[in-house]
Amino acid sequence: MEDSVYKIIELVGTSTESWEKAAKNAVDRAAQSLRNLRIAEIVKLDMHLEDGKVLNYRARVRVSFKYED
Repeated sequence: MEDSVYKIIELVGTSTESWEKAAKNAVDRAAQSLRNLRIAEIVKLDMHLEDGKVLNYRARVRVSFKYED
């Protein structure tokens, strides 16, 4: 395996349905402008509440991608 360098960024995805969908939304959006995505790591899950009701699920996701030569 050759030596490689990866960049890690942190994103927050949201969804009105679930944390899984929120995480997927973050990765799907990153994939629109970044190539060579390698790993997605869930860092934190939380919810946006209003009047005691869940408005949005939020997933903080670290995504890594490989630098190209």
